[in-house]
Amino acid sequence: MQGQMMDFSLDTQAILRRGGQIFGNQEVVTRLADGSYHRYTLKQFERRVHRLINVLRDLGIQPGDRVGTLCWNHYRHLELYFAISSMGAVLHTLNIRLSEEQLGYIINHADDQVIFVDSSLTSVLEAVQNDCPGVRNYVVLDDQGKQPETSLPNPFDYETLLAGVSDQATLPALDENSAAAMCYTSGTTGNPKGVVYSHRSIYLHTMAVMTTDGYGLSQRDVVLPFVPMFHANAWGLPYAALFSGCRLVLPGTQPTAATLAQIMIDEGVTTAAGVPAIWNMLYQHLKQEHLSLETVETLIVGGSAAPRAMIEKFDKEFDITILHLWGMTEMSPLGTVGRMRSYMEDWSFDEQLDVRMKQGVPAAGIELRIQDDDGNLLPWDGKSIGELTVRGPWVASGYYNNPEASQAFTDDGWFRTGDMVTIDGEGYMQIADRSKDLIKSGGEWISSVDMENCIMAREGVLEAAVVARADEKWDERPVAFVVSADPANAPTADDIRQHLLETFAKWQVPGVEDVHFIDAVPKTSVGKFDKKVLRLQLEGSG
Repeated sequence: MQGQMMDFSLDTQAILRRGGQIFGNQEVVTRLADGSYHRYTLKQFERRVHRLINVLRDLGIQPGDRVGTLCWNHYRHLELYFAISSMGAVLHTLNIRLSEEQLGYIINHADDQVIFVDSSLTSVLEAVQNDCPGVRNYVVLDDQGKQPETSLPNPFDYETLLAGVSDQATLPALDENSAAAMCYTSGTTGNPKGVVYSHRSIYLHTMAVMTTDGYGLSQRDVVLPFVPMFHANAWGLPYAALFSGCRLVLPGTQPTAATLAQIMIDEGVTTAAGVPAIWNMLYQHLKQEHLSLETVETLIVGGSAAPRAMIEKFDKEFDITILHLWGMTEMSPLGTVGRMRSYMEDWSFDEQLDVRMKQGVPAAGIELRIQDDDGNLLPWDGKSIGELTVRGPWVASGYYNNPEASQAFTDDGWFRTGDMVTIDGEGYMQIADRSKDLIKSGGEWISSVDMENCIMAREGVLEAAVVARADEKWDERPVAFVVSADPANAPTADDIRQHLLETFAKWQVPGVEDVHFIDAVPKTSVGKFDKKVLRLQLEGSG
């Protein structure tokens, strides 16, 4: 016996329609380079998306073609998000911070036909254009409405193209399992790997994001994605904003902590999303300028774990909740959300912090398990550490044109995350470390994440990263790289060591010779600590 429900396509067209029809008067706001704001309604946005669909067709884009974007977070990029996928092509967001070699590689590997690029970023593409012969046209986005000044071949101006077409476009019927978007991983080893998202996966991911136990978004919210739109779909916020009807505020070109704070104040932001390094800089700016954020309720944190001290400071000093998420490019990216259960509200603040430090429980639709090196399942007891494997309707089943990467999946089809974790009896997952970042000293494991969080909890420390160095006697020893919040009053290496001894066993703590002070921890293209660079520095100094 079969069900008798309508065969309704779960696709990005449906998200676009809902935004325009149900929340047509809601605004999309973008901070421009001169500090002013561009704003228009979702109904106006929808009409421009239709114009853009007609432009794409005039440029010869066919269903299934890949269309690249090299853009910051702004309203034109949002238009591209929906126009490209709604007409059946595939949105390929290009990471601004990739090396020239990696950028050229992913453009060619994805076979991008047309690339849309911000005028401030044309030099990035000019550096690789000769290595990308398959790109037919480049479209430059800016406010000038004139022929772009660039050496890129066959350039067009975005606004000129839109002005020359109708704001009514016929949308094709879409297969919900067809490709809607793709993003390449930001791995620090080897070439980036392509992850292809379907219309169905984006739709279902959007539903999970909107739930109360997800991001908890509704029409009352004002949402600021500081996480870039060029990576992992900006954590799903562009789609969720249209679906939920919340006001979407985009930070524009090269935002800083100062502009971020000003946007939050100007627009009454309630929820913002970014990596811990961003919120750390925001905190420092707020303290230095004696500012408060009256409307902000939640800062969503992903990419890496937020230090305990950061969660505590924002909560106690600004009444702002840090909400942990965990996910990966391969997961669209949402995997877990760190919301507390209702009965935990009566717990002490420290007990609540213990929960909020965890990456959270699986989002509705995601399933987790932990396995040892032999593939055996480990219990959810909050103690057993193993590799996290996941599955769900928005988890990748493979990589684009890369069958050699099959080792990333188990024999029964679960995705191997590479994260070493524990899961407690209530389903709260906590990352112990990346498998490659765990330090094995004298046969015992040391978590670099735990040690980093402990160091960053000390007064006077802005950032800290811990990596392993080879040791003839102990196999590996931890090395701490520390960034002072105020170099004029920086802690000493012995201060750091004594602070660690309050939490860690003596054998786990690095010696003073293994505590190094640096100006900044190197970051990957998506803002995570780049420990590969630190390891290379150690090897070079050895």
